[in-house]
Amino acid sequence: MRTLLVGIDAACFPVLDPLFEAGATPTLDRLFADGVAGRLESQIPPWTPSAWPSLYTGVNPGKHGVFDFLTFDGYDWDVVNHSHVREHALWEVLDRRGLSSVVVNVPVTYPPREFDGALVPGYTAPEDPECHPAGLLEDVRAAIGGYSVYAPGELSDRDRGETIDGYREAARMRGEAFRYLADRFDPEFGFVEFQYTDTVFHELPEDDGAIRAAYAAVDEQIDAILEECDPDTVVVASDHGIGEYDGYEFRVNEFLRNRGYAETTRGGGSLPSWSSVVRNNLMRGEADADRTPSPLERALDLAARVGLTSQRLGAALEAVGLDDLALEYVPDDAIRAGTERVSFPESAAYMRSRIECGIRLNVAGREPEGVVAPEEYDAVRESLIEALREVRTPDGEAVFDAVLPREAVFDGPYVEDAADVVLVPADYDHYLSSLLLGDEFGEPWQSHNHKRYGIVAAAGAGVDASAGVGDAHLFDVAPTVLATLGVPASERMDGRPLPFVEPVGTERYSDFEGGPAAEAVDRDVERRLSDMGYLE
Repeated sequence: MRTLLVGIDAACFPVLDPLFEAGATPTLDRLFADGVAGRLESQIPPWTPSAWPSLYTGVNPGKHGVFDFLTFDGYDWDVVNHSHVREHALWEVLDRRGLSSVVVNVPVTYPPREFDGALVPGYTAPEDPECHPAGLLEDVRAAIGGYSVYAPGELSDRDRGETIDGYREAARMRGEAFRYLADRFDPEFGFVEFQYTDTVFHELPEDDGAIRAAYAAVDEQIDAILEECDPDTVVVASDHGIGEYDGYEFRVNEFLRNRGYAETTRGGGSLPSWSSVVRNNLMRGEADADRTPSPLERALDLAARVGLTSQRLGAALEAVGLDDLALEYVPDDAIRAGTERVSFPESAAYMRSRIECGIRLNVAGREPEGVVAPEEYDAVRESLIEALREVRTPDGEAVFDAVLPREAVFDGPYVEDAADVVLVPADYDHYLSSLLLGDEFGEPWQSHNHKRYGIVAAAGAGVDASAGVGDAHLFDVAPTVLATLGVPASERMDGRPLPFVEPVGTERYSDFEGGPAAEAVDRDVERRLSDMGYLE
């Protein structure tokens, strides 16, 4: 193996430095010390579904087309997958240069496209995903004693020990699967990603022991991979950082409703949103047209029409400590029937999904039932931007570092798919929410979440440790990896090789020609995304 790329989701120096000092991650500590390491600026938005495609293509979301865990067609939505990534991935570029690759557990790589090598997809894939080549998953499971994309069962059904054991088992499966495939396919390039270094901060954020266990398990697998695969060059990178959110939860759609931009509805509605009461119990958000609503659903829907919504019922139950009891006995469909939510067709502007970090205008001729006239677009958007720039927390601090038109952030053929207004929370200390909860501000639902800066490190052949990483950006990872393999970067890439490698120049690669987008086939993926707080 000539180059190994190790992806560690959410890794950053505020997390790693204490682990290095405690001796919990000796392999990573050694790589960072012997080579070069520094801070890696993520993109906007700094979230898994968009950031990993940016890392492995070297282009911004306006060029590859993925901005969120969700993709939208008018007001309809689906979970993104690799068919929505409209640019060549690293391993696809290498395939065109006659180099083979093994890729394991990288998010948004399902369904895989043809290339020389092997791929086992990661996050947003179904639990039993199609791999490349066909039948590979069965071989992997037979060789290493089982393989799963996600942890088994519900988080609520696992105690702390079982959850930590799950992190260790996930790391083992990724590491052993990668080593098995590297031995079988003998690739020039390898890419393995570890996801649970992010998951632990969503599930057990205050548990230092759990965080240490998750990272120690990953470190052990990296050590075994280095021992068996002996790569000439190792690059370590993360998609973003993670840390404490010590600000406020800002409910964007409440802000828009209060200023006349957003209209609401009840029951089956427009947003992929299921109410604060069922935040950890995501099910399919669309009503089944063939089923008859239960009496309880009809009663809650009637109550919602006169103002007694699920949110208000949930707040009342929570105040007296009965919210968990209600969740145990009240079906999710019944709760959704009484949930107030934003109506896309009737609104001038709305937040579709909090992970998108932005606001979409409902433009006539662009959206199916648009209400903003095209000639009014610029004026409406500028007025909205100015209003958001002035938003202050209850403590008088600015909520946003920047509120920008999308073309100031993205460029490329898919900018139209982005939110019209892009929101950058101040230091990423404020939690953005799309939920309607009565007040514009509240306590952040999650204590920890994504931050703008991750890490990049490299060691081995051709790495000039004295050169540093410079102002490293997420888009620089792909051209840097290509340079370690003597392969020119694509002219379309937004990044450049980092200072510690010798650049090889650029080349015009063939335009991306993908097939039609594949629909999501496993609704359990949506539930898992909700469990992590990615869908509300």
